[in-house]
Amino acid sequence: MHTGTTDTGARAAREGGDAGDQSNPGDSGDSADPTGLWPGDRGVLGEQSRRAMLQLVTGPYLSGVKAPALWSALLGDESAIRSRLHDLFLELVLDRVGEFAFVRNVSTTELTVPNAVRTAPLTFLDTAMLLVLRQMLLTGEGEGRVIVGREEVFEQLRVYRTVDRDESDFARRLNASWLNMKNKLRVIHQAGADDRAEISPVLRLIVDADQIQAVGAEYRRIAAAGGRGSSGGLTADETDETDRTETEEMTR
Repeated sequence: MHTGTTDTGARAAREGGDAGDQSNPGDSGDSADPTGLWPGDRGVLGEQSRRAMLQLVTGPYLSGVKAPALWSALLGDESAIRSRLHDLFLELVLDRVGEFAFVRNVSTTELTVPNAVRTAPLTFLDTAMLLVLRQMLLTGEGEGRVIVGREEVFEQLRVYRTVDRDESDFARRLNASWLNMKNKLRVIHQAGADDRAEISPVLRLIVDADQIQAVGAEYRRIAAAGGRGSSGGLTADETDETDRTETEEMTR
């Protein structure tokens, strides 16, 4: 049962604290700590472990390939870092094989927890592109790095062009989604030429099987109904109504 501290109790605590301070007049409470990173530092993690945790919190994720020192620090202090993330209602998701980690909101039925990780709305094409990229990743990851061409991805999304969007307008929207994948969600990284990209293995966990099942059937229905400018297809307004898909934002 949660109980609040009364004014009397708080005053007594302060008086007790003052008395304690008086009994040790030479102790200012800010004595130098040989393990601190700066005067007055109360942290208990080493510098690299703190930087690793900060990277996890600020997002989008920590990559062992791109930041090997931080990755090593994370593995070495995993238990302590998990504990401190739990203090923030955050859960650590760690893939040792793929060498990446990220945080997400704690999910529990025991209590209502705050959303420490913000959610960001994705457009219809953003979500569709995520699904396409994830399928490409799962299909090709057994062969090592999965590198795809931009037009290869775009071709699979052309079935979503609505009857009232011309080709140039639809191409603009596809390019915007591609840039979101690269610069905002960071699930693809340029690989050589501008139109080639490597799919990050983190995508396998960002978009999980439950999410695929939830939206996959609806997207297949839209693709079948929309076509490429066919009569009876969806309009732009109708697809915009579907643009309310959300994901945990990886660029906090």
